[in-house]
Amino acid sequence: MFTTVLIANRGEIALRVARTCREMGIRTVVAHSTADRDSAPVRFADDARHIGPTPAKRSYLNLAAIVEAAVQCEADAIHPGYGFLSEDADLAEVAAQHGMTFIGPRPDVMARLSDKAAARTVMAEAGLPVLPGSATAITALAEAEAVAEEIGFPLIIKAAAGGGGRGMTVVWDRRHLPRAFAETRASAQTVFNDGRVYLERYLEVARHVEVQVLCDDHGNGVHLGERDCSVQRRHQKLIEEAPAPELPPGLADRMGRAAVQGALAVGYTGVGTFEFLVDADGSAYFMEINCRIQVEHPVTEMIYGVDLIREQIAVAAGRPLTLTQEDLDARRRGVAIECRINAEDPARDFRPTPGLITEFEPPGGPFTRVDTHCRAGWTVTPDYDPLLAKLIVWADDRDQALARMDRALSEFHIAGRGVQTSRDFLRDVLAHPHFRRAKHSTSLVDQMRVAGM
Repeated sequence: MFTTVLIANRGEIALRVARTCREMGIRTVVAHSTADRDSAPVRFADDARHIGPTPAKRSYLNLAAIVEAAVQCEADAIHPGYGFLSEDADLAEVAAQHGMTFIGPRPDVMARLSDKAAARTVMAEAGLPVLPGSATAITALAEAEAVAEEIGFPLIIKAAAGGGGRGMTVVWDRRHLPRAFAETRASAQTVFNDGRVYLERYLEVARHVEVQVLCDDHGNGVHLGERDCSVQRRHQKLIEEAPAPELPPGLADRMGRAAVQGALAVGYTGVGTFEFLVDADGSAYFMEINCRIQVEHPVTEMIYGVDLIREQIAVAAGRPLTLTQEDLDARRRGVAIECRINAEDPARDFRPTPGLITEFEPPGGPFTRVDTHCRAGWTVTPDYDPLLAKLIVWADDRDQALARMDRALSEFHIAGRGVQTSRDFLRDVLAHPHFRRAKHSTSLVDQMRVAGM
């Protein structure tokens, strides 16, 4: 097992990883920017290393600074969390060159799957269903027009190196394709330093359902069920729940088996998430693989009683899985829901609202979990994701879980100078009849905004 792990991230996920490491007897060192020098993860960890000024490009996205910090603290592993460099094959490669383990899939596997267009092709070859789209990444408008002619409209243009809900544009007709293509490529180049894109048939009414997989380096793989992540704004998730409610009989099992099949086909190791779209007819289509721990992993942990970070670290250390699919199927119980509490104003198109938090009172009660790095006196900067906390609840069934979540949200009190949160909007979503009947889709938030809710 590892002796020292450098945590190359910030916020709640850095604290989350540090807590599991402490339980495992592993020394932790948190890499932090200037803005995060007094953060909860830095306070909690055994040690910390300053890696640069506040802007992410000069700190959390600075590969050289992160590797130097890991070498200085004699880390034998790097945990990347989610976001930032969590799916960067170069970081994994450089870490290996310095004798350190990147807690994630091997560099070659990650490089292969981080190209979303290539991942579509690989998974189609492994037998997973995919939506009609381009077989490879595209850089020329003529290629895009040829693919569009073949698959029809509406379609969606996605950054090949994309992630986190960014780098996507829906195109409804041929007239808007040239401009959308150029703008998406420019955005992808700016955000991901890679202007390649691919096209895919767009499903206007669909659910976003993902499958959590866990694979070791000994040829073993399991899935830990599915999560519904359909409540989104600008393709970024707001509410997640497990298991996904009201799926057609047998679909969840088929998706789980397909995800494990796809992961083993490419030699995947560690935790990963296979994302699917489920259309109105109940057919599921593979979208992409996230080669990291997900923001919403706690809902899976709650219904299976498994610490996914612990399993991720153990697998990275070369240990075989101790969980079988039969074990996991037997221990799955109840319903869990997660709400992301963000510093943003839903009434202004979810515009971020940075500022000083003056009051921070999280909820309590039975089967209620709060993952957060915030506290009274903490300044929310505009430089990072606006996530303040993840509120997770568990109950025996969905109705009880919804009631518990609404109660917990009503207790969650956050106030500050300039800081507004998404709390009340999340309560509105929970109360929406489409959501309560599990008849919602990825368009629910847009529908609510049009209706003035």
